[in-house]
Amino acid sequence: MGAEQCMWGVCFIPLDVNGQKFFGFSEFLAGLALMVLAWTIADVRYRFRIRSAPIPLQGITFSVVTSVGVLTLLTDLWRAEQWLVPKGDFLTPASWQAILGGLFLLTFLTWTWFAFIRPPIYGRHNSENYAQTLYRFILKGSSAELAVIADELSYSAQALVRYATDRDRLEYHRPEREDKGKKTLQKVEGYANDLILLIADKRLCRAIVQSSPGTALALFQAMADMKKHAIQIETFAKNIVHEALANKDSFLYHETEGYESGLIGYHKPLSQAMFANYQMVETIGTLLDPDIYGKRKWDAEQWEAYCRMVLMTFRSYVNEGGVSHSFVLYRAKGYIENAASDLDTLNELASAWDSDLYNRLRIVVEFVKDAIKILDEKGVPDHLHIRVRENQGHMRETFYDHIASMIFELIFHASQVRSPRLLCWSIQHSSLWGKLFNYEDLGHAGKVVRFKVRRLLYDEIVEMKRFPNFKAAKILGFCLNVMGLTIRQDGGDKESQPLQRAVLAWTRQNFLWLHQQNPLIAEACLFDGFTFDIENRRIVRTYPAQGLKLEPSYIYLALDPAPIDSKGEVVNIVSTHQSTHNRKSHSKKTRSSRKNAYRV
Repeated sequence: MGAEQCMWGVCFIPLDVNGQKFFGFSEFLAGLALMVLAWTIADVRYRFRIRSAPIPLQGITFSVVTSVGVLTLLTDLWRAEQWLVPKGDFLTPASWQAILGGLFLLTFLTWTWFAFIRPPIYGRHNSENYAQTLYRFILKGSSAELAVIADELSYSAQALVRYATDRDRLEYHRPEREDKGKKTLQKVEGYANDLILLIADKRLCRAIVQSSPGTALALFQAMADMKKHAIQIETFAKNIVHEALANKDSFLYHETEGYESGLIGYHKPLSQAMFANYQMVETIGTLLDPDIYGKRKWDAEQWEAYCRMVLMTFRSYVNEGGVSHSFVLYRAKGYIENAASDLDTLNELASAWDSDLYNRLRIVVEFVKDAIKILDEKGVPDHLHIRVRENQGHMRETFYDHIASMIFELIFHASQVRSPRLLCWSIQHSSLWGKLFNYEDLGHAGKVVRFKVRRLLYDEIVEMKRFPNFKAAKILGFCLNVMGLTIRQDGGDKESQPLQRAVLAWTRQNFLWLHQQNPLIAEACLFDGFTFDIENRRIVRTYPAQGLKLEPSYIYLALDPAPIDSKGEVVNIVSTHQSTHNRKSHSKKTRSSRKNAYRV
């Protein structure tokens, strides 16, 4: 070791070349190699975490590693050249190496902490970093990376919902109102609102459905727990449902029933979180709105999944009282009733029992039955109006009326199948009328709905006296087909007999008049197996010879002659029933018992 040198009261000694060395440039290079290896093999998950950390971890890591590398290199050079260092115990060579090694280790541990131990979630300190990082990954749109990012979002779901702003409060804080002294949103709230809109990207929603349904579960559960239903989640909710319906391996197809899916089928965690809270579904507004173009391509399995969604919301709506009008359920009712609107394409087909369209009709009928059972479980309210007249407006209508209207539309769709006879009977009676009117007891609620359906059918038929039209003609043909031309004497179909008597009476009195007014409309009333015997003034239903029947059989409905005026022309007047109906609409009536209310 060289001689000691002093200058201005400070003494310097050469650095001992043989002194203790435990963190030099060679050790730094070995540690750096391990860090580079860790950074290289880290996938998108850990890169996302590092970039979204509340501190600029990448910049800090680069600065510290560079500084420590330069200082260790200079330290080794200083030692090799035995250059002078200050004499004293305040900063020894060992403590200097410990400081450099500690900084290097601390940098690695900080990186490991944010990447593995405590991943950063969205908050006040990293809102901008988190938003910018997520924006870049979604903008890139890599399906493999989005699958990982979708899972990472689940950790920040509660924070995003907590900081997001309700729509009404967001309207209060619009930028154009700032000049009036309104308080602006905090940065963490503004970025949360942007992120709620950002995650609505269809590619990310597809990744969530495929790879990370727990993210959607976390978001909707957070909304339910915090009772924050009015954040800007409507686009995300709509896209999640669209992607789930399009992907037949999604939760909508696995969360069915326990005997099909086991424990998940009993719990239905994600379906319950999304659809079993009516207030949340109504406030969001888009959860039950299918893609207007995509639903045209849905098959029976997809419609069945959609019906399960709607029934969960409908059950919640009924359990909460079902007093106010539900816009989302009313729209959903319209979508479902049109699922089988193209039944007319089955005309003339020899076999359609295994077709997708036939299955769609079956699913819609099952939906109607399940909806009626839900109403029956709750019980028919005492204040329910059994019959809502047009002059009373739509404000008195309830879901009993909506379901009745749905059945009416299904009947109209089914009435467009006119032939062949067996297919017509299978669709109209076996798959529709029999399931809703004859074969099953749907309880007290079912009686109310059936009464309303019968009124709708009869009112539509008698409207032909004032305005003959093809829709009413098909409805009449449906009624003649499913109920027959004669009244059963064995006591069967008791609930349908009042409507059958009324329809047969109207047909008997007005069919000849209708035929003389418009033969095409009259012809539309007769499906395959029905003919009009104009000479004998009767409608004939023919049962062809088949099986053990060697000869065809016939059933007749005799018709009354059309009214003729003094000039020998057919009288075109409003029917007696219509006139009576108009007079009765202005009179006060009381219901003495609920039994009498179910008559046509």
